Amino acid sequence: MLRRRWLLADQLGPHFLDDPDQPVLLVEIRELFRRRPMHRQKAHLILSALRHRAAELGDQALLLRADTFREALAQVAEPLEVCHPHSRAALDFARSVPGLRVLPPRGFITSQADFAGWADRSRRGPLRMTDFYRHARRWHAVLTGPAGGAGTTRRPRAEGGATPATPPPPPPIVEDDIDAEVRRELDRWAADGVRFVGRDGPRRFPATHGEAQARLEHFVTHRLVGYGRYADVMSADDPLFAHSALSSSFNLGLLDPESAVRAAEQAWRAGTAPRTAVEPFIRGLLGWREFLWQLYWYFEPRFRGADWLAATEPVPDWFAELDADAVEARCLADVLASVRDGAWTHHAPRLLVLGNYALQRGWRPTEVVDWFQRCFVDGADWVMNATVIGMSQYADLARVDTRPYAVDGTDIDEISDYCAGCRYVPERALGDLACPYTGGFESFLHRNRERLVADARLAAELARRAEPEHREAVLAQEEKRGSTPP
Repeated sequence: MLRRRWLLADQLGPHFLDDPDQPVLLVEIRELFRRRPMHRQKAHLILSALRHRAAELGDQALLLRADTFREALAQVAEPLEVCHPHSRAALDFARSVPGLRVLPPRGFITSQADFAGWADRSRRGPLRMTDFYRHARRWHAVLTGPAGGAGTTRRPRAEGGATPATPPPPPPIVEDDIDAEVRRELDRWAADGVRFVGRDGPRRFPATHGEAQARLEHFVTHRLVGYGRYADVMSADDPLFAHSALSSSFNLGLLDPESAVRAAEQAWRAGTAPRTAVEPFIRGLLGWREFLWQLYWYFEPRFRGADWLAATEPVPDWFAELDADAVEARCLADVLASVRDGAWTHHAPRLLVLGNYALQRGWRPTEVVDWFQRCFVDGADWVMNATVIGMSQYADLARVDTRPYAVDGTDIDEISDYCAGCRYVPERALGDLACPYTGGFESFLHRNRERLVADARLAAELARRAEPEHREAVLAQEEKRGSTPP
């Protein structure tokens, strides 16, 4: 007799089932949305994805709605099993349920045992993603041999190509009766006191495997070719640019990352996308995504953040409430509005605009992590804990990255079109026209001087700003600015 497979809300793709006829349990818990304010569009996507999966499975699925998971599971008489949950809290709960069998993790490419073996052998120094990625490529035989198949050395036709000026739009997300039901229910919850942040709007991201697969195929065909060249570019005119915007689909379990890696690899082998575009995309899945997931489980929970830098200020209300209209700095206003209106931006605005500003202002890393988890459709504990704590806020004793992800306004100007339309001047650190990122960067360096001098790049930045009168003026200016909207 097949056990009923409990599919969690981030395990909704076909690769989380072994038998097409296996009975399934899906559970909605309203209490999860009461605990802390979540972005309205993220709440909609989670519920829509759960209910669409139940509709796909039909009589094979049992969809329960309850106040707690324990209350829901008590209604199921059959033996249950669940794939390894994606958070420590969920795993602890699953292990506490009598008779619930916990299966190995799915939705990732490298097993925990294989990662632990590599990490244990590498512990002579810090674990680095680049080292893991090289290991994973060999282990999984990705991007091996020449393009075009064995025995040929022909160059991909797209080598040196760029993203078309107007690539065709991705397949549209068409809302249905399920989405209408979800929207009505969220309206009722809000009327009953459940608090959300951000604006409601049409569903922008896939809620089914079919929608996600169509978007993946479109990306590989039309946008992958420019990914290597444009992945770090920020534009007010095109927030998507060369990106797939499929992070929520991977984190909901709608897409299997290994299939996506092989699809991108096949584009290189077929000559439709250059390796310079394909490899950065694959590195994001096979490298960064796997590395961060594995670190979450490999290290003890203290990885939550050690506050290595001087970061003790609370996240201000205007930022927490996504009040983009209060901000004059064009880059921050635009990116914060993207989060408010769509619950998503790609990795460059997250790191260089949002995370960089929080780092410069000394906001508490754990509060910044919580904000990212609640406000982004792809926010998950294992993702944000590592990327925000480790990369963006550098609060993990250099466990993920070797230096703080801090830059000034001139760096933002180099890779974006924001500064041309901004009232601030990116080269200025002092005065009414001083860029808050440039002054903030200098203030950050000086406040953390003793901790940063060991890094050669940041030591050089400090040396260029060593004139005492200028330093004291910048520190006074930025202390006065504090965490008010720039």
